[in-house]
Amino acid sequence: MVEAVFDGNVFRPTSPLFLKPNTQVRITIEIVKKKRGKSRSFLDVLESAKLKGPRDFSENLDDYLYRGKPFDEG
Repeated sequence: MVEAVFDGNVFRPTSPLFLKPNTQVRITIEIVKKKRGKSRSFLDVLESAKLKGPRDFSENLDDYLYRGKPFDEG
């Protein structure tokens, strides 16, 4: 099996082919899905953001947003 990339005009193999020029071949087309990296959970994404804020932010959201309650980022 040989993988190739279609550039809009021709297929370009991703590895060397050991064929003489003008050799006639038969090609079967199978679209290869792009490999994705390891999927991450939503919690992993949040932790990677390194967000800072008070531990009780969700419990006291109104106080922080509307009443000007100061917060310690610890």
